[in-house]
Order: sequence, then C-alpha cells, then structure tokens
Amino acid sequence: MDCRKGFNDAYNTIKLYLNSILEKFMAQKIVAKTKNKFLAFRKLCLSFRKDDWELCDYPVVISEEEIDSMFKSSRLQQFQFTASIVNWHLTGLGNSEKEAHENLLDSFKSVKENKLLKGEALPRPGTNAPIQFASQEKIRTHSELADDFIHRVLEIEWALLTDESSLWDFHGDETNKVLIAKIKEIYGIDISDIESANLSEILERISKA
Repeated sequence: MDCRKGFNDAYNTIKLYLNSILEKFMAQKIVAKTKNKFLAFRKLCLSFRKDDWELCDYPVVISEEEIDSMFKSSRLQQFQFTASIVNWHLTGLGNSEKEAHENLLDSFKSVKENKLLKGEALPRPGTNAPIQFASQEKIRTHSELADDFIHRVLEIEWALLTDESSLWDFHGDETNKVLIAKIKEIYGIDISDIESANLSEILERISKA
C-alpha cells in the first residue's frame, strides 16, 4: 500500500507540474496572439492615411527561436531570431533582431517590386494576406511520375511539388550527389548536368527516356 501511495503521490506531483507548464505556455500564446491582433488593427487603421506602403507600415513582430542542439547540416543553418509580418507569411531570419529585420526588409522589397511589375497591389497592412503557391503546371503534366519520384527517390509519403521545386529542397547536404545517384539507379537516367536541380526539368527528362 505504501509503495502504491508513493507512486500515486509522485504521479500527481508530476501531473500538476506538467499542467502548470502547459497553462503558462498557453497563457503566453494567448497574450502574444492578443498583442499581434491589436498591433495589426492599429496598422490597419493607420494604413488609410496613405496608398504606398513600406515595411514600417506593417505590423512586424520579432521572436526568438530555440536552437536545436541535435540539428546537424553541412548546408542549412539555424537562426536565433525570426522577423515576420502579422497575418502575412513573409519572414526574415537572422542571428540578431537587426539581421532578421533587415532580411525581412529585403524580402518585402522583392515582393513589392514583383507585384508592381505584375500590376498587383500589396496586401493592406493588418489584413490577412493569402498564401500564394508557385505554379504546378509543369509538375502536373507528370503527376504519376511525380508521385513515384516522391516515394522512391525522396522516400517520403507526400510533398508539395511546384515548378520551382528542386532537389535542394529535400536535404541538407552540400551537393545533390546522393539523390542524383539514386535517380540514376531507379530510372537509369543521368541528370547531373541539370545544374538547377529543378524537379520539373528532371521529371521531363525521365519521362522522355
């Protein structure tokens, strides 16, 4: 009986501790979400004063990320800070708040320039910006082959492939040698001369073999 009581006491103590951590985490998430909503509403109201918006007109938040000590990659890098626009899937990464903000600014300028060239308007500050995916027109012409490629070459159950996807998106090595060798082994096709490693180009070559 004493052993069972000791076990139950320990279990209840651990349960209470974990619940307190969870409650604290949820409270922090609620506070952050409320703060972001207020910031977005404020920027939305201010946006009606002008028509040409810059990054400073948008609700920008910077968060510190946890560095994963188990993460290992010779090509990819972890960053400590993320700068993002509330309600818009546009971010900048960096090892300092300043660097993250500067990278977000570069991304914003690039998006704004592209939209101007296309005659499209920027999302109004504070509003929800829809996620825009790259075209899949070329990938869809080889849909069955793409599914086979995902399972046998990339060895994953599912992946969103677009006409801009490349081998580089699916590993952290310095080169594509491993996947190039696997493609040759499975399909008997050498794609090492496709420098971009673009998947739509790779699938096109495989389909014509």
